[in-house]
Amino acid sequence: MASKKKARKKALNQERKDGLTGSDEHVLDRLYTVIESRKGDDPETSYTARLFKRGRAQIAKKLGEEAVETLIEGIRGDGPKLIGESADMLYHLLTLWAASDVRPEAVWAELARREGLSGLAEKAARKQK
Repeated sequence: MASKKKARKKALNQERKDGLTGSDEHVLDRLYTVIESRKGDDPETSYTARLFKRGRAQIAKKLGEEAVETLIEGIRGDGPKLIGESADMLYHLLTLWAASDVRPEAVWAELARREGLSGLAEKAARKQK
């Protein structure tokens, strides 16, 4: 019985690492749903609602700030700080998507379309359009 418990615990830990918990939905999809649900909430009680109230340009600016902070930690090589800044950047990216009516599924589909393509070939194809 103890080995089954151990196996289940190991599986749950792996799901957390993969961003899955109890369903096929990824943590980024769940976060997007939460972000979407904050549209129209009170900006005094919700940071996300405050971002939406400030508008898409301000959300994009905040994403840029977080991207720079992520870049700095990437250069410094501080893993824990890079993780934190990456999470902040992803949150703000998802908020920008929500403000722009871009669904994560559309981005995932584009990534899937590019999967297996050489980055150089993909870039060359974009230039030809």
